[in-house]
Amino acid sequence: MLDICILGAGPGGALAALHLARAGQACLLLDKATFPRDKICGDALSGKVLAELRHLGGPLLGRLAAAALPNASNGIDFYAPNGRQLHIPFKPQRDPASPPDGYVVKRIDFDNLLIEEVRQQPLIDFRENCEVARTERTATGWLLFNKGGRELAQCKLLLVASGAQSAFVRQVAGHALEPAHYCAGLRAYYRGVAGLSPDNYVELHFLPELLPGYLWVFPLPNGEANVGVGMLSKDVAKHHVNLREKFQHLLATHPAFRERFAQAEGVGPLRGWGLPLGSKRRVISGDNYLLLGDAASLIDPFTGEGISHAMVSGRHAADWAGRALAAPDFSANFLRGYDAAVYRRLGQELRLSTFMQRLIRWPSIFNFVANRAAHNPTLAETLSQMFLDLDLRARLKQPKFYVQLLFGGQKRTPLKS
Repeated sequence: MLDICILGAGPGGALAALHLARAGQACLLLDKATFPRDKICGDALSGKVLAELRHLGGPLLGRLAAAALPNASNGIDFYAPNGRQLHIPFKPQRDPASPPDGYVVKRIDFDNLLIEEVRQQPLIDFRENCEVARTERTATGWLLFNKGGRELAQCKLLLVASGAQSAFVRQVAGHALEPAHYCAGLRAYYRGVAGLSPDNYVELHFLPELLPGYLWVFPLPNGEANVGVGMLSKDVAKHHVNLREKFQHLLATHPAFRERFAQAEGVGPLRGWGLPLGSKRRVISGDNYLLLGDAASLIDPFTGEGISHAMVSGRHAADWAGRALAAPDFSANFLRGYDAAVYRRLGQELRLSTFMQRLIRWPSIFNFVANRAAHNPTLAETLSQMFLDLDLRARLKQPKFYVQLLFGGQKRTPLKS
């Protein structure tokens, strides 16, 4: 009987295993893939990802910074529905000598960086190419079986980081796919996209036909770009949208993209996946189990970011796994402390992002904010910071914010049109 088993070795599962190892706790980490493996994603690593690597400690952050793989990213270019560009640096006055505030790194490379660290830890029994096809509840925990019915392991506590579509999430945790809280996404790699930011700003294009979703262009090393589109599943179904056709049509015909992609070459296939959004709070623990990352539906409803939230859940899962072993208590009642810890860290942010997601359903409001931000120093700085600083993002809930929006100064040179 093992103490802890982790299903899924993505950022959530890998971080949980590494935090456990740092605390001197052994665990079994299982993944159905063989690493390195690709993962469909936007590939952007925000400052929150870097903060979680600092929480972990050790060499990973330095290895990421030193690797030739990543592109340092210094900000975001927002494009409102009317085409107004807001050039938003992560830090308004950034010291060129300071470390980057974000990166764009292919998931095949970033996830493998985490796994290489996992492989160095003797307390982590990592088994790849090992698919768990069935779980069985016991009086003391869980039994895990492969497709052939052979028992793989027995554990007291199961950390489930195997995605929102896993059988455990659907059948045991009871999380149904809800189109109002789920996003359909497509991603492709291109080489030779014109007009990429020389400072590797990531681009978010909030086009009227996609709201509250967007089309993104994220610059990568070697002249490549991660290009994709995300749209709420309920809107895809309601309007009978063929997202693949819409994506290709936009790149070929939209004024913002047709010239930029005229000479671009696709690298690999256009691939789709689903994003379980954190726009609804869910129960993410139960008797002898915790849900992490996408399995817990923690993706930011506004930005679509999921990597850092998975890592946050991995850190707290390791903490509460240690508490459960020490108690010892693996009951659903005790493990609710994990839910509280995760939502204490992410809950307000997810609520604000849900508010913003709903706000941008009205293009006129988004356009108005964009136009005012171009002339209002206070508002522009608020937008600059709100993706790194939760206290500033909370201004969206304060009446003073809207006073600044409506009556702020006009002393700023307009941002790009």
